[in-house]
Amino acid sequence: MKRIIKYIAGATLMLALVAAMACGQEQPPAPPAPAATEPTAAMTTPTEAPMEATAAPTATDATSMDNQGESRLDAVRARDKVICASRNDVPGYGFLDDNGNNVGFDIDLCRALAAAVLGDPNKIEIRLITAAERGPTIQSGEVDMLVRTVTWTTSRDAQWGNYAQTMFYDGQGFMVRKDLGISSALELHDASVCVTLGTTTELNLQDFSNQNDLHIEVLTFEDTPAVVAAYESGQCDAFTNDRSQLAALGTALQNRADHVILPETISEEPLGPVVPHGDDQWFDIVKTVMGILIYAEAYGVTSGSVPTAATGDTKVDRLMGLEGAFGQEPLGLSETVAQDVINAVGNYGEIYARNLGPDGIDLPRENGRNALWANAPCQDCPKGGQIYAAPLR
Repeated sequence: MKRIIKYIAGATLMLALVAAMACGQEQPPAPPAPAATEPTAAMTTPTEAPMEATAAPTATDATSMDNQGESRLDAVRARDKVICASRNDVPGYGFLDDNGNNVGFDIDLCRALAAAVLGDPNKIEIRLITAAERGPTIQSGEVDMLVRTVTWTTSRDAQWGNYAQTMFYDGQGFMVRKDLGISSALELHDASVCVTLGTTTELNLQDFSNQNDLHIEVLTFEDTPAVVAAYESGQCDAFTNDRSQLAALGTALQNRADHVILPETISEEPLGPVVPHGDDQWFDIVKTVMGILIYAEAYGVTSGSVPTAATGDTKVDRLMGLEGAFGQEPLGLSETVAQDVINAVGNYGEIYARNLGPDGIDLPRENGRNALWANAPCQDCPKGGQIYAAPLR
């Protein structure tokens, strides 16, 4: 017992001494956070890892959804126009016609969307952006749709936005002068090749050079017109792009007959519209509109033959909103939305023909990837193409 009393007395004395010392001095400042939590130039946190493109939404975002919880469809209807990021420098996809109008395959996809949600294909705003600006533009939410020859890749799908539908299957190739004397891209040893900065095209070119030990000198330029100008002025031996764009851009060369597109295709380039992350309804609307274009061609409905009364063909009548439905009401669309879209821009085949086909840059479609999966008069007959969409029902 005496030992316990002595122990308690000693502990009490010690506590008293500590308290007295604490009262006689200031508390020391808290120690600094460990250096490991403060990134330096030699260390990058996971959130600072370089990405293809980043951008934060601004107060002038097209939707203002961050403050009001407003859906993108509501925002589009409130402003009475669809805002699309695109281009005006590549024939067939987006370029200025003789009257100064921006026309092309990508522009028509934007017009189709406007016809679907606003009833008027002309209620669009086209924001011209460079290739390098595509990621930041769609990430910020400042546009409703990005449709600028954008290749669908897994990292872009994760970082940029949602890819709605592949509307054109392409692949990367090379254009060279005939007097270079080569007939294959595998002969581009030590050649200089011009390419657009910040694109999958640039990455594919480097891979192709490395894999085949070609030691290609890669010359990058900010946009496609600069690439073509550099090639035509002799700064590089060749230039590379999607094969469809090579065909389109070749139409503007001073002496097209002096140039040739080499036979190799070195990549897969599925192209289609992209929408911002975060609004499933809008994502589904865009997918549905692209599907309307595709199925209208498959069912033989053109801009000059849109039915307004039941035809007896169940699939056509459902598509045209004359019998049954395929989800229009949950999406906030008119039952006859397909009539509006096809009357305004035509079906997929019509859009292709006037921009990329015989009336445009004349890219063959028959028996290629961009043919329909089925022949229109025989809806279940395989045609060998890859243009296909989720069933509208």
